[in-house]
Amino acid sequence: MSRHLERLLQLDSLIRSNQRHTVDSLAKAVERSDRTVRNDLAFLRDRLNAPLLYKKAKGYHYTDPEWRLPSITLSQGELFALTLGARMLESYAGSAYAEELRGAIARLAERLPEQSWVDLQQLAQENVLFRVGAQLDLDPEVWQVLETACQLKQRVLMRYYTAGRNEETERKLDPYVLHFTRNNPYVTGYCHRRQAILWFRVDRVRSIQLLKERFEVDPSFDRQKHFEDVFQHEVGEQAHEVAIWFDAQTAPYIRERRWHPTQLIEEGEDGALILRMTVRGLNELKRWVLFYGKGAIALGPLELVEMVREEAKEMKKHYAKGTRN
Repeated sequence: MSRHLERLLQLDSLIRSNQRHTVDSLAKAVERSDRTVRNDLAFLRDRLNAPLLYKKAKGYHYTDPEWRLPSITLSQGELFALTLGARMLESYAGSAYAEELRGAIARLAERLPEQSWVDLQQLAQENVLFRVGAQLDLDPEVWQVLETACQLKQRVLMRYYTAGRNEETERKLDPYVLHFTRNNPYVTGYCHRRQAILWFRVDRVRSIQLLKERFEVDPSFDRQKHFEDVFQHEVGEQAHEVAIWFDAQTAPYIRERRWHPTQLIEEGEDGALILRMTVRGLNELKRWVLFYGKGAIALGPLELVEMVREEAKEMKKHYAKGTRN
């Protein structure tokens, strides 16, 4: 958005407010000179045909409140998409962006006839439902610090909770990119404690501090390749050639999605299939295979087969003990 258009939007919003505005008050509000504001008001009136009038009692105002800036060419469909986007962000990301996006959409909606905006809101609220399961407790301040750190390439010091070990550790991190994977918010970057590029769940950051130290992204870090090699949300150091067999009843659920960029499907005569792909990290794959129960069998690599076998063995022990009250 150009600075001129941004300033016109500001002036338009101020003129529509219930406050009395003069050239002087408008100039102070947009932090520009009286001359600049006079030129902008003339542009609104002469070039955009704004029904703009000044009266001593009311200040600058529109004689036709229904007039809208023609510079906003947002269709109802585009605004509806943004409305849904705000609801999706609220569902998936907590409050990190929801308030800001809702405010932006409300300002854009001022350029639509009132009834059209009411209809769009009603459609988004009553006819489209988002259900994402368990909700995240995402601290907007933590997310915003990481966002600033990524943009300015500034190192952060954070206290991070590792769920698998049930412990908190202090880490220096060079944040490369923020992303959402399987509805969870992550930051990927260089961890100085582990001296490796790792993923961190943003909602597990207990505290964070933006440091004055700057960093450069590791030139060997290929963002596209990095995320292509990941299965679900696990990042491992070694690539594995994986093969998983799915029975005829489970196979349709595998065919209907693309699980990984490298995947290949070998069809069986009985309706079963074998899914092959190259991924880094096996823990998430183990959980995924177990999710399908008897409908899936890990064929390789041997390490994955042993992991699934050991997990099933321990599960059998638990259930052999009977139900725990």
